[in-house]
Amino acid sequence: MANKVYYNPPQQVTMYTGAHTTIFLGGRRLGKTHGVAAPWVKRNFQQMPRSSGGFVFPSYKRGLTNTLPGTLKGLESLGFKRDLHYVIGRKPSKSMGFGKPIIEPANYEHVMYWYNGSIQYFISQDIIGSSNSLTLDYLMGDEGKFLDYEKLKDETFPANGGIKSYFGHIPYHHSMLFLSDMPSSKRGSWLLNFRERMDNDLIDAIHGIIYEQWKIRERIKDLKAKKKPIPKYLPTYYRTLSKTLSEFRSVAVYYAEWSSIENLLVLGENYIKQMKRDLPPLVFQTSILCKRLGVLKDGFYSSLNSKIHYYTRNNNDYLQALDYNLKAIQDNSSLQDSDIQPLEPICVAMDYNANINWLVAGQKEERFINVLKSFYVKYERKLPSLIDDFCHYYRHHMKKKVIFYYDSTAIKSNYAVSDDDDFAEVVRRRFEQNGWSVEMMYIGNPWKHKDKHLFINLLMKGIIENGLTPMINEENNEELIIALETAGTKIGRNGFEKDKSGEKLAESEEDKLEYRTDGTDAFDTLVIGMNKYPYEGSMGMGAMWKG
Repeated sequence: MANKVYYNPPQQVTMYTGAHTTIFLGGRRLGKTHGVAAPWVKRNFQQMPRSSGGFVFPSYKRGLTNTLPGTLKGLESLGFKRDLHYVIGRKPSKSMGFGKPIIEPANYEHVMYWYNGSIQYFISQDIIGSSNSLTLDYLMGDEGKFLDYEKLKDETFPANGGIKSYFGHIPYHHSMLFLSDMPSSKRGSWLLNFRERMDNDLIDAIHGIIYEQWKIRERIKDLKAKKKPIPKYLPTYYRTLSKTLSEFRSVAVYYAEWSSIENLLVLGENYIKQMKRDLPPLVFQTSILCKRLGVLKDGFYSSLNSKIHYYTRNNNDYLQALDYNLKAIQDNSSLQDSDIQPLEPICVAMDYNANINWLVAGQKEERFINVLKSFYVKYERKLPSLIDDFCHYYRHHMKKKVIFYYDSTAIKSNYAVSDDDDFAEVVRRRFEQNGWSVEMMYIGNPWKHKDKHLFINLLMKGIIENGLTPMINEENNEELIIALETAGTKIGRNGFEKDKSGEKLAESEEDKLEYRTDGTDAFDTLVIGMNKYPYEGSMGMGAMWKG
């Protein structure tokens, strides 16, 4: 028997509304997966036995690391156990006595199979055609702000058209649920458009019917307690309300934005205070308070376009070989990435500061720079720790060689290290201590901001002859991307500049270090270095542009 489960007000309202399409935007630890997704899945697979649902993931890796563990934990709190009530990635044995789906899968590799014959397909947007040929009865997407809406429209929504002859009378047939915290970029803005599709009067009517039904149940309970007869019209009226409720729910769109504070009874006041201290303002506003933020205009990287310059390339063969061992997936390494070239060196560039230090890693691929991953350390963790983090993540890399691009800021300075060596020497020695060889690539003095701005933005537009356009692995550079997207400009004493005024300020609960411009400087060095100073063996010509 399932344990009693507490549901906070946003979870309860969403559950009882039961709209055909639900867009739930909520802050961190509001209970989106545990208290919204899990009950939604339970309702659908139980009310539509032998049905076929779909869980859509931004990528297979995100599905295994973020979405699936929380959903399974939520289902466990409802009394459901893996390999007893459901199996994942395989067909259940006959001895388990499970029912059969109305439409059986061609294979069970990416399927969750329930005791009553219901199944859910795992649909990953980084696996081409994972929605093809599917006939779905409902669809759920967690981390909606990372989903590609064009792929949803073209590949997945058309599959959500299951057989009406079986479930056409159920208001949840063809239903959709998308959960996310507040999008902070254009990519997730499609979720916000659903607010305009919500009919507030219809939602109020649904809530009114639910309240009216509750009053009828209470009256019947009271009459039974007093051993009085129940008027015949009450059950009839209740059934009429139920029919109307189903009709309303079947066409309703419910859109809601909820702050994490709505779950204060569970989280406690100290958690909110801690998040305000620990998170940068942008993340706190979107991920905790669930507030909409405006998009920075005329930024330093004005040509940066998420649809063009961001990519996701995970090693799904490796991830699938883990056979849904969710603990093993937590052991992060480059084996999970498919953009890495294991027989080629990795190019790195860094930024050095007293309180935060950055490393950005990339490799050349045709006419592109793949920004593979970025790392940073803060305060007591200095440059050696930063290098150690890189070496640990790439511990399986076959050619343990780095091309280290650095400028004059890495020479004769050591305020980010604890000995007398300058930054460049500390970096070289630490890589070698970790078993990596280092090719030192000195690129001279830092470029003027206006030259840097023009060069990098022209590269992003792809119009520099022989230029290498930077492309960013979205899942491995979350902090760097936010820093790039929010990097502003100003007119300083030297004219046009990147606005780096916040770098020298002490970190506060309103202004965290990792979302400032420090990481973008390491990005700049890498992009300039790989374009203007190609290493031996890279087959590079050097970008034909003078700064």
